[in-house]
Amino acid sequence: MRERAVSGTFEGPAPAADLDRPVVTESEIDTSPRTEPPSRPPYRSVFTAAPLAMAVVDREGLVVSANDALATLLGTSPDELAGAVAADMVDLASDARTWHAYGEVLRGRQSRLRCTRRLKHPDGHSLWVQVTVAPLPAEDRGVLLSVADISGRRELQARLRHLQMHDPVTRLPNRTLFFERLSAALEAESYEESGTGRIGLCYLDLDGFKAINDTLGHRVGDRLLAAVAERLTRCADESGYSRTSTPLVARLGGDEFAMLVEDSTGTEQLAELAESVLEAIQDPFDISGQRLSVSASIGVVERHAAGTTPTALMQAADTTLYWAKADGKSRWTLFDPERNAHRMTRQALASTLRPAIDRGEFQLEYQPLVGMEDDRLHGVEALIRWNHPQFGVLTPNRFIGLAEEDGSIVPLGRWVLRTACRQARRWQLDHPEEPPIFVSVNVAVRQVWDSDLVADVAETLAETGLAPGLLQLELTESAVMGSAGRPLQALKALSDMGVRIAIDDFGTGYSNLAYLSRLPVSVLKLDGSFVRGFQYDDRDTAARPNPADEVVVEAMIQLAHRLGLTVTAECVETSAQATRLRRIGCDTGQGWLYSRPVSPDRISELLGTPDVQAEAGVGNP
Repeated sequence: MRERAVSGTFEGPAPAADLDRPVVTESEIDTSPRTEPPSRPPYRSVFTAAPLAMAVVDREGLVVSANDALATLLGTSPDELAGAVAADMVDLASDARTWHAYGEVLRGRQSRLRCTRRLKHPDGHSLWVQVTVAPLPAEDRGVLLSVADISGRRELQARLRHLQMHDPVTRLPNRTLFFERLSAALEAESYEESGTGRIGLCYLDLDGFKAINDTLGHRVGDRLLAAVAERLTRCADESGYSRTSTPLVARLGGDEFAMLVEDSTGTEQLAELAESVLEAIQDPFDISGQRLSVSASIGVVERHAAGTTPTALMQAADTTLYWAKADGKSRWTLFDPERNAHRMTRQALASTLRPAIDRGEFQLEYQPLVGMEDDRLHGVEALIRWNHPQFGVLTPNRFIGLAEEDGSIVPLGRWVLRTACRQARRWQLDHPEEPPIFVSVNVAVRQVWDSDLVADVAETLAETGLAPGLLQLELTESAVMGSAGRPLQALKALSDMGVRIAIDDFGTGYSNLAYLSRLPVSVLKLDGSFVRGFQYDDRDTAARPNPADEVVVEAMIQLAHRLGLTVTAECVETSAQATRLRRIGCDTGQGWLYSRPVSPDRISELLGTPDVQAEAGVGNP
């Protein structure tokens, strides 16, 4: 009749708690002071005929009498219940807190006890009951125990919870239940006592689902999601075969799904699961008479459960899913802490980039541009550096892309332009006996679109007093060759002003040479990849350069000269390179052979030097 039998009357401490049984909560115990109910005549006939299951229990905890409703509920007869231990009859001794409260009611120190218990009927089925224990009038010296069958209510609650916790389209656990399970899995008691102490997660969404949903309608989309859920469940079942647990499959919303692996055995298990999912989803789906194809991108995270939070795990999974999509979709990607650290650093830089301009955290270094014929300093390229308070000195490749994305390249580029022009004018004034050198400043395409570059240049030249011919603006080949409309007008206006326009990294794009002749360009800067083929010494017969490299560079130089352009070679690192470039007519060289990027004071020292290469003393890197 009961899941647990306890013999004897109420005599003190409870037996050990049965953790499988639900326990009473604090709100279910009435601890208000006892108030004796008013005396009333006995209602024996009412007690016997009442539909509510009841029993009179004496102060020792023994049943004095029980009505038919209670006997029927428990599958016995009233006579058999007489003299029984009430606590044993309705399982009040299964946890210490309820047992203590029951004893207080029997002793008259507490007015009422109410708790919920799960009992086992003699025929084998279980039932949920609500047990109430309340004192009888003082002269009766006992308590009234009533038992209400709430199995129907509990079943309804269970059904409602299932509906609340499951997705109606796929019938999978929803986001709420998923996070409930995830939080429970990351509690210390869940992994410290047994298991591997590790947890894994496959976070995926469908590639191409939106197009199907938009074109064929939500009904077809829902059926596709349900079909995907079936395949994911099958993959989880196969993965859990012969293992201690099966991965939990949940739909988190839209076309996003998650597969939670508790007690994972390592990344290999997660990789196998992800591979099986990709393979399962790649097979076409037959939905409403149509053959539909989708793929999945999956972010995979596997780590120790200790020290992990649900938020941290989901952030890592979301980041890794983004990587999988960025890497080409239809693949799974494993979380990489180093890659994530780089991403976090990138976000930190992006958030502090604009304020850093106002705080004056940027500075310029200058790399010499040296004439091939005379080895004298003709100009310098201004190169920006960020003196970041946390990450140290950062080169442009760490933050220029971010500045172009968020638009801060405009104020940053304006600062570089003014600082470089002011410095070039300072050199001119400090060395009046030397021919003035030009300064070359890199310009992003967004500066042309998002600001009035022509006005900025004109204002800067007027403010600093620098002659327009001593300013060179560098744009990448792809930006210049695609110029039309406003960018082209800006380039022409700058050229008409006397400013020199240079194409940077020339030779790496797909140049329209006929179009090049109509652009207001005065300088081509050959990409370093062409020049590196010149770096071997003639005496090194085992590693001689490819003659084709020199032929290609020579042809580009000749073409530039025919168009009236000068040529600068980047990445000049050896004397042999410089000799060959000089022989085929290159005008200017830039690279570590002459100098690395240096401070303005070092440029001042090089001004007037007859041989920059010898004076710089840098040589090969």
